[in-house]
Amino acid sequence: MQGFSGKPCVITQTFINKVFFIIIMLEKTLKQWNIWWVDKKVPENKKRIPRQDLLKELLGFLSAKEVLVLSGVRRCGKSTMAYQLIDVLLEKTDPKNILYFNFDDPVTEKNTDFLENVFRSFLKLNNPKGKKFVFFDEIQNVAEWEKWVKKYYDLFGDEIKFVLTGSNNTLLSDNLSKLLTGRILVKKIFPLSFKEFLSFNKFEAKDFDLQKEELQHYFSRYLLIGGFPEVVLEKNSDINIQRLREYSGNILFRDIVLSQEIRETAKLNELANHVFSNVSSPFSYNSLSKVTGLNIHTVKEYLFFLENAYLVFQVNFFSYSLKESLAIQKPRKIYCIDNGLRNAVSFNFSKDEGRLAENIVFIELRRRGKEVHYWKGKKEIDFVIKNRDNSLTAINVTYTDTIPERETSALKEFKEKFNKTKDLILITKNTEKTADGVAFIPLWKWLLKTTGK
Repeated sequence: MQGFSGKPCVITQTFINKVFFIIIMLEKTLKQWNIWWVDKKVPENKKRIPRQDLLKELLGFLSAKEVLVLSGVRRCGKSTMAYQLIDVLLEKTDPKNILYFNFDDPVTEKNTDFLENVFRSFLKLNNPKGKKFVFFDEIQNVAEWEKWVKKYYDLFGDEIKFVLTGSNNTLLSDNLSKLLTGRILVKKIFPLSFKEFLSFNKFEAKDFDLQKEELQHYFSRYLLIGGFPEVVLEKNSDINIQRLREYSGNILFRDIVLSQEIRETAKLNELANHVFSNVSSPFSYNSLSKVTGLNIHTVKEYLFFLENAYLVFQVNFFSYSLKESLAIQKPRKIYCIDNGLRNAVSFNFSKDEGRLAENIVFIELRRRGKEVHYWKGKKEIDFVIKNRDNSLTAINVTYTDTIPERETSALKEFKEKFNKTKDLILITKNTEKTADGVAFIPLWKWLLKTTGK
């Protein structure tokens, strides 16, 4: 190639060579990610074990035109769910109409130009006819991805079905909500439920009475190791502890330290370890400030980052008054995404069974889509749920069968104060009965119930 002077234009030729190289490498990468274009099937090591109930729910979402977003903590199984959806789609869809790309590669330059190149390369390679299914994994790594998705959604509508995954709650930011209002469906993905845990262990709960001892055995393990899929499948406890610590460190580094440009990484780790060790306990920003040496503003900011990474959840005081519920002087309670992760980081195990049991109940309530609060009068209610009919459910957790009187009296106190209270539930270790309007139910059995309570 020559410039206006007639001399070789080295810079231009070098640039073109670089562009061609990038395109060739991108096309090669696309073929590697999308092996079904050739083999017409998803590799077994990508599909893993189906989470049948979750898969069925997500398949129902595929028929809707809206963008489907799978959001949740890293390593909880979002990518695997994407592959399982692709596997089902391959039964009725041309393999070359399905695009998958993972944007978690730390080397890739992540911007909308690259996003455009990925999609254009897909079209060039396959020339797909009819409806296209586009799976973009860890999309939060691409700056302003929502603008690009909105453009194609508005231009092509039903011709493209987008399925996006992300490991940070900023994926659902206000800016995204404004850009994609009416165009998006969100499904929060959690680590395995107890029912899924049993499935991964090839055990089916058919009769609670006949299988009680086996169910208790499995639950005692679930209580300690949690529900991250790779952890559940691994039987070596030393490997699991190391794996879970790697999860924690990776989430903190990639989803918080790098993205938020945190300098006080040691303080962030100290705060995370402290809240992991004190799940279910009330806290104030002032108390955390004293423990960590961070100022109150930074404590709030770091907790916000930990929540956005789906590591922890803050629970507010229950009140019909939003102002009172969010009042700064009201302590909050904190919970962790997974018991196994919490145990690996905080080095606390069976002596904290009560905290772990309460943490499991909280995560299950969130998995069931419940908005959760706590309440405290003379005594305390662990969880208050406002139901769709505006009735209330009050839940206390006591992982024992020697049940303190304060647990039931707290529930009764709550019902006297709030006349819309419909259900009083006391979750126990193994005690099951109904007395004075309170339903006592073992935790393992409550987790396996199909109702939303």
